[in-house]
Order: sequence, then structure tokens, then C-alpha cells
Amino acid sequence: MVNILGISAFYHDSAACLVQDGDIVAAAQEERFTRKKHDESFPAQAMEFCLEFAGITRDDIDHVVFYDKPLLTFERLLETYIDFAPRGFRSYLKAMPVWLTENLWTRETIRKQTGFEGKVLFTEHHQAHAASAFFPSPFEHAAILTIDGVGEWATSSYGIGNGNELDILAELRFPHSLGLLYSAFTYFTGFKVNSGEYKLMGLAPYGEPVYVKTILDNLIDLRGDGSLRLNMEYFDFAAGLRMTNKKFAALFGGPERSPETKWTQREMNLARSVQEVTEMAMLRMANHLHKETGETNLCLAGGVALNCVANGRILRETPFENIWIEPAAGDAGGALGAALSVWHQYLGNERKVGPRDSIKGSLLGPEFSKAVVRKVLDDAGAVYLELAETKMIDRVARLLADGKIVGWFQGRMEFGPRALGGRSILGDPRSAEMQSRMNLKIKFRESFRPFAPAVLRERASEYFDLDSDSPYMLLVAAVSERQRVAASDDGVRGLDKLRIPRSRIPAVTHVDHSARVQTVTREGNARFFDLITRFGEITGDPVLINTSFNVRGEPIVCTPADAFRCFMRTGMDYLVLGDIVLDKNDQTAAIAMESDWHAEFPLD
Repeated sequence: MVNILGISAFYHDSAACLVQDGDIVAAAQEERFTRKKHDESFPAQAMEFCLEFAGITRDDIDHVVFYDKPLLTFERLLETYIDFAPRGFRSYLKAMPVWLTENLWTRETIRKQTGFEGKVLFTEHHQAHAASAFFPSPFEHAAILTIDGVGEWATSSYGIGNGNELDILAELRFPHSLGLLYSAFTYFTGFKVNSGEYKLMGLAPYGEPVYVKTILDNLIDLRGDGSLRLNMEYFDFAAGLRMTNKKFAALFGGPERSPETKWTQREMNLARSVQEVTEMAMLRMANHLHKETGETNLCLAGGVALNCVANGRILRETPFENIWIEPAAGDAGGALGAALSVWHQYLGNERKVGPRDSIKGSLLGPEFSKAVVRKVLDDAGAVYLELAETKMIDRVARLLADGKIVGWFQGRMEFGPRALGGRSILGDPRSAEMQSRMNLKIKFRESFRPFAPAVLRERASEYFDLDSDSPYMLLVAAVSERQRVAASDDGVRGLDKLRIPRSRIPAVTHVDHSARVQTVTREGNARFFDLITRFGEITGDPVLINTSFNVRGEPIVCTPADAFRCFMRTGMDYLVLGDIVLDKNDQTAAIAMESDWHAEFPLD
């Protein structure tokens, strides 16, 4: 048996992945273990989990591969500093010590951390993204599009995959980057770069696209094939310590929004405008890729591939008939792509394609036995009830139908940023109050952010304008006309739009009638499927709110202890771990007030 360990680290969202004879056995982000969101450090705990889950030791590792080539990245940094000198001197002084003492010694760090004495392999950043998108996909052949901020030099690439072969045909290079354009607006609107991009996407429907022409006329030369050039007179990221500069601020009528201050209509309009430009660019890239390859299947990866609004438009508006998006599309997924690249490209092994993808519902993280769960709860003094599975499913479905909010901890943890029914908080989407209640009292996050629906795959088209698989919550579709209710936005602007119910499932209907849909099948997640089915039998609507099991700034819970702590700190009504059910009313106040999450997790 050949064991390949893939590693991504040192920038953001570090992760480890173990592939055995081409089978994706385990993968996890380091943040889930260290409890530091987007942790960039070497994924030591994620690696140990992968090995332990597979029942092997470090001595059994045959290949170790890193998802990036640090020397090429260092070359890009040096050339950029020279090009922009002397403007980038402060940034140069800040970056060089880390590079000279750590990043340039990645090979040695990996050997030290893994104990691996063989040859450490390296893939290029976008090659890892492309491999993560194509090799696990359900397609024998497909076009591949990768888009992110920046790898070594590449900021996006396209290519073609066939069997176990993958060829990159073209790439766009730094500093001209669609991902960095989006991150610049993320920064300017007061969100954290490499963290808050999805918030900007969620804010966009509250705004108007009044800055689209300004962006296209001044910031970006967007061409017909989707390639682009940024006007670097407006950006500071290449040589400075900020994403944008004074000229950028002047173009949009004033300085950037300070974090945690009130959103104005300007930020909403900026969000809407850059979202539209991003969608325009991605549609042009996809159309060009189809023209170049003639393929009808498309695989997507890279951080920008998490822009599920744009993904939905690609599915609806380009000639591609099928689309598959890697669930850990950002840098974490690079660990998986690098490992599969070694198996198929370096070792030349054949690729077997089945009717479903090979990523196992992205449920690749740790799981915990009932004995472990019991011990955690007993040690904490928790009061709980154990039920048979069918009774547990029925009980939880009835609680949800009664408007209760349930923490749902089941089986293996998800790999990637989305909770997919392994580490989720669930609610009733029919409730008009549920969206604000869950945002403000459970998640403690921004009030404007929408929640995603999880719906039975076979019933999805009854609720959404979607008749294809979306198992990883990476496609946005409109709520179908038959579910909508009469609503008027006349005279209503900004966040006031939140107050208007727009459908029979208002808690998962965004202000533009869109929804970030997760389709659920029995084959993908049997227990989650059964719960939604039972909820549908009780209410007539097989749809649930599904949001990640965490509070703002906290990584998604990993262990039963994490789940219990989060449950006790928030306004969740019930917690379900496997077949064990906890009622918040049965727990003691002393446990409930044991600590404050605000002091533990910095706001993201």
C-alpha cells in the first residue's frame, strides 16, 4: 500500500491529507485542532489525525508532498520589491525575516515535522488546485479552471483533465488577479482579507451596482476571454502593507470602512459592484475555456471558486452542462490536490471514475465513538438522554418543527469551510424570525448574513431553480416562484430589506430571492438525509437551515468537548451527539457560564 501525505501550510488554512493507493482516506484543517481560525502553521495535529485514522505511523509514509513551490514564491516577492522600489521597503523588511528563517526552509521543516527521510515533493500551487478539482471529480474528462489571490506567480489558470492526465494550458500572473481585486474590496469595506470575502458576497444583494462602470473604467482591464490587468496605481498589495491606497479611496468617495463600524449604503453598493464584476470575469473565463476545450464538464477550485453566486451563474449561463467544485476549494484543498497529483501524475497510476465523486461527501475528518462522547459529557456533568436512532431522528425533527435550534454533531467532521451535516447548527427555515435569531443569539455574527438551506436532492427543484447536485453548498440558485410570497421593496433600502418576508422559507431566502443550496442524498449522508426526510413528513417541507457549528471567529467544532462548550455558551436549545440528546433546560447554570467565547476567539 502506498501512503501519500499532502501538506498545505504557511499562508492560511493549513491542512493535511492522506491518500492510500489513490483513495482519499483522511483530510483536515489545522484550525479545527488548534482552535485558531485560518491557522497557517504547520498542520502537525491534522497530520497526526490522518495517520492515526488510517492506523499507520510516520514510518509508513511513502511520499510527502507540499502544495506550493516556495522558491518560486520567493522569486516573485523579490522581483516585485525590485519593480516597486523604493516604495515597498517597509513591506520588504517585514517579510524577509520570515522568508529567510522559515519559508525558504520548508523542505527541512517538513522533514523535521514528519520525520520523513525521503525526497520531499513539491507541486505548483495552481497545479495542486487543478488536481484537487479534477482527480476526485465524477468526470472521465473535463475542463479545469482555478482562480485565487496568488500562488507562486499564477493567479488563475485553466487546463484540461483526461483520465489520470492533467495539463495546464494557460495562466494569468501576479499582480493581475481577480482574487486580489475581490480581496481589495473586502479590505476596503472593513472585512478581513482571506476571511471576510464570503461576507462581502453576502452583503452584495443589499446594494446597487452603481460602481461597476467605475471599476471597469479605472481598476481593471477585463478582456473578452476573462483575462485581466489591474491598474496598480490604485492598489498597495504588491509592495505595501495595505490592499488599497489613497487614490482608491478617492475614487470611491472616502477612506475605507473601519472594522466593526456601521455599514453604509456605500459599502453595500461596493459589494454589489465588485460581485458583478467578478461574475462577469468568471463567466468570460468559463466561456473562453469552453471554446478552447470543447468540454461540457467543468471542474473549479481556488479560493474564488467559493464564490457560489458566480458558480451558479456559470452553471446556468455557460455551455458547460456539468460542474463540480472541490468542497475545500481554497488553500486547504491544496493538500488533497498535491497528494492526488503524486498518485496520478508522479507515480502514473490510473484513475477510476465512478458515478459519484471520490471525496466521500467531504466527510474526511475525525469521528468519535459513543463511549468517548459519554465520557466527555459525564466529565462535564452534563445531563443527557440516549435514544435509538429512529427515535432520535423523530425527536429532533419534531423539535425543529417546533422552532427549536439544534446543534447537530454526527460522524466524521467536514473537510472545507462548509458544514454539511457533520458539524451543523440546524433550524426551521419556515420561521420569519429564525434568521435574525440565529445570527444574533446563536452565531453572534453580522445580522445581514443569510443562512443556507439543506434540501432533499429529489425535492430540490420544488423549492429552488436548481435541478442538479449541489452537495457541497457551492451553488446559489433562486428560490422558485411557487415558494415566493408577494413582497415589495418600494422605498426600502439596505439592511431594512431583511424585514420583508419573501418566501415560505424566509430564513433561507436572501433579499434577492437567492439561496446557497445544499442538496442531500442518502448516499452522501444517510443520517442527515433521514432527519430532513422526517422533518418533511411532519411539516410538508423537507428543507432545513444548515449553518456551521461555531460562533463568530471560532473554527467549526471538531470534538464533542468543542460542541458541548459551544452549545452551553450560546442560545442553542438542544445538542445532539450521535444518538445522545441534550436539552439546554436540563443543564446547570454553572456549566453554562463557565467561560466567555468573546475572550477566546478574535472576531473574524
